[in-house]
This record gives sequence, structure tokens and C-alpha cells, in this order.
Amino acid sequence: MYAQRNDSWDLSIYNRELQLVLAVEVKSQLDITKEWATKFRRNILAHGVFALAPYLLIIFPDKLYLWTNDNGVLSEKEPTYTVDARPIFRPYFEQSGITANQISSENLEIIVTSWLAKVMYSSKPPNLDDESHGWLVDSGLYNAIAGGSFNREAVA
Repeated sequence: MYAQRNDSWDLSIYNRELQLVLAVEVKSQLDITKEWATKFRRNILAHGVFALAPYLLIIFPDKLYLWTNDNGVLSEKEPTYTVDARPIFRPYFEQSGITANQISSENLEIIVTSWLAKVMYSSKPPNLDDESHGWLVDSGLYNAIAGGSFNREAVA
């Protein structure tokens, strides 16, 4: 489960058919607004060097911004979901002895990889009543990434 940089995203998740379904950018800044995340997404896509995916997730230690059915539309489209990341990452921060204020992007990427792996390889979907994870099922992201893989190039 090592990160291979073959498509410019911090992390890429492929489904069981080896199709890119989730692109992930990980940043260590705190208190990032939805407006800033929206502009950041547009700027990334404007360069045209990133592989396009149906789901785009921009992750900060305290917030997750998810765009669904994204496929690279170059507009200042607001995220479909804005999620409080603190309950999701709290156990990982506690286990590592690092706070959200101290974490580097590289360390946050390790935490995000661990969390996504847990979601992807879980034998059952997250609890819909759990506000911190219900959005995964509601958005269709859980079904898209379940049983998938990290950073593998699809074979044409």
C-alpha cells in the first residue's frame, strides 16, 4: 500500500475494474473555507495535468470537501459534501501523538491512506447513522471504492 505518483494526485483510488474513481489532494492547513477549497479545485483542474475522476476529495486535518460526478468541470463548483474531519481523524491523531496543528501534509497523507484503506477493505459499509461517515454511502463513494486499490494504473 505504498503511494506511487503516476497521475499527479496525492492519492488515487481505483475500483475493482482498475478505473480511477477517486482523486485525493491532502493539505495540512486548518480552517480552510469552502470558497477557498472551491477555488483551489478549479486552479488544479485548470492546469490540465491531473487525471480526472468521478469523485474529488480535498482533505484538510479539520475538513473534507468532496465533489461528486466531478470529471473536471472547469467552474467554481462548490463541493457536494463538506464534512467535519475531526471525528474521523481524531483516533489517528491520538494514536500518533500529533495534533491537527502540528501535522505535516506527508503525515496527514499517511493517516488519510490508513483511513481510506479501512473504508475500502471493510467487510460492511459505514454506519449511516454515524454523521462522520454516512456521507460515504450517501454520496456513492463507498460503493465506488469498496475493494479497490491505491495508485494503480489501469490497463488499457
